[in-house]
Amino acid sequence: MAILPGMTLTFEEKLRNYARLAVRVGVGVKPGQRLLVQAPVETAQLARLVVREAYAAGASFVDVRWDDDDVQLARFELAPDGTFEQISRWRVDAEIETAEAGGAVLAIRATNPNLLGSVDAERVATHQRTLAAYRRPYTAQVMTNRLNWNLISAPVSGWAELMFPDASAEQAIEQQWDAIFAATRADQPDPVALWETHLADLRRRRELLTGKQYAALHFRGGGTDLTVGLADDHVWGGGAADTPGGITFTANIPTEEVWTAPHRERVDGTVVSTKPLSYNGTLIDGIRIEFRDGRITGASAEKGEGALLKMIDTDEGSHRLGEVALVPHSSPISRSGLFFFNTLYDENAASHIAIGSAYRFNVRGGVDMPLEDFLAAGGNDSLTHVDWMIGSGEIDVDGVAKDGTREAVMRAGEFVI
Repeated sequence: MAILPGMTLTFEEKLRNYARLAVRVGVGVKPGQRLLVQAPVETAQLARLVVREAYAAGASFVDVRWDDDDVQLARFELAPDGTFEQISRWRVDAEIETAEAGGAVLAIRATNPNLLGSVDAERVATHQRTLAAYRRPYTAQVMTNRLNWNLISAPVSGWAELMFPDASAEQAIEQQWDAIFAATRADQPDPVALWETHLADLRRRRELLTGKQYAALHFRGGGTDLTVGLADDHVWGGGAADTPGGITFTANIPTEEVWTAPHRERVDGTVVSTKPLSYNGTLIDGIRIEFRDGRITGASAEKGEGALLKMIDTDEGSHRLGEVALVPHSSPISRSGLFFFNTLYDENAASHIAIGSAYRFNVRGGVDMPLEDFLAAGGNDSLTHVDWMIGSGEIDVDGVAKDGTREAVMRAGEFVI
């Protein structure tokens, strides 16, 4: 039976919509393409629907790599010291093999944001550095749009209860599903058509901003006074993208942002976070960072400061910015009034910046540039890329032209251009 406007959808219909959206609009699987699905065991129902939708779209082979929060927690709690440079290379090899075969990757990322909050932060940092270094060949393909990939999420215990602390465990899962369906438009009869309209709107905004070629953006309000210089000949991204082979995909569902590359040596001032950051199982809140000539000169947090400082110390590039993104305060996720404790959602409720590596495609010609030329243009290189939120209804943003003149880009968190 077709789903018609005005109909009330069942949970199963919304879930099928979500899986179809992830495959058709998200990863954009093409006939004959293989697909690797990464999924927590708790999200098996969704993962199985994704597999079926991928085959219906013409995928030649779909494989699933399962993850488990409890298994990960057990290692960080119980494994002996000195063992955290060991990683499951086969898990990364599956990503690399898929990418090199011209395949696609779809990840269902869902975890308890407080999972690793009580374990030794040095253990987690050591593991993350080792994993990021080995994973770098795959990350390079992601950062240059050489493969079609997609990231979605789904409720898991612990996370749902953190979002809805007054509900029972079962009710929390139900309420989190409702929130995810609403944020992704999967609760509507034809979410694919709605996404086509939404992606066209994002494309118009990114093309407008690319045409402006501002020298910098100035963020001001709520304790933030930050000038973010922009990379030379920068390009704004947002919504859908294309691989070199012409496959159109939308990396994040949901997405409400447009973003580009800061200049790694031209960021100055002070910035404070407007939402907490869930990072590798640790909640970091009350972030305050100072920049001079692009480099972090001071950093603190009211909660999770140790994890923040270790993340900044990943390498030289993690002391600088790799992304600046604009999101209207009136975005659907912001209007929901919910905090998801998950960057995939929360970054689409507020403008944000990212510590670490820049996307090569945010500099014109950057995908094919030698690294030294990319850095000279202002791009940044790092093993990490961590987004955190700095936007709110109090933030104004000005575009600063090369001659120093200014024009309003956002006022009270809303676009005015």
